[in-house]
Amino acid sequence: MKTSYLPFLIFILMSTPAYAYIGPGMGAGVIASVLGIIASIFLSIFAVIYYPIKRALKKRKNRSPAHDERH
Repeated sequence: MKTSYLPFLIFILMSTPAYAYIGPGMGAGVIASVLGIIASIFLSIFAVIYYPIKRALKKRKNRSPAHDERH
């Protein structure tokens, strides 16, 4: 198991810094991607929770008033 970490450690320790400029466009793109992923997760959770509630409310609303008075 330790031999599998050895090439990875050698690669990390021998790499040199890139000294590359990352402009504001790249940072904005990363932030937008992260926020998009987070928003999609929350919206999917909301949809899974909201749909059964919406269906139950619609079923309750569509009941006829005459049916409710008889029971």
